[in-house]
Amino acid sequence: MANEMHETILEYVIEEYAEEDDEVTFDTALISSGLVDSFSMVSLKVFLEKKYDIKLPDDEATPEAFDTVNSIVDLVLKFKK
Repeated sequence: MANEMHETILEYVIEEYAEEDDEVTFDTALISSGLVDSFSMVSLKVFLEKKYDIKLPDDEATPEAFDTVNSIVDLVLKFKK
């Protein structure tokens, strides 16, 4: 499940936030590089909550937790039942 989740989240990030020449991987810094800004982080949180039927507490949805696809997957798995 985690591998599929990695791919799904990576595809979403590329589709929604990346420019054509951006190379985005599971370890690419999303927040700290500026690829994903605070407004985009909110839309990403909403996507994750709907896609995986979870509720991410605001205090857990930090820039650090959203900085890479890998860290996002870790966060989602923490709240996935």
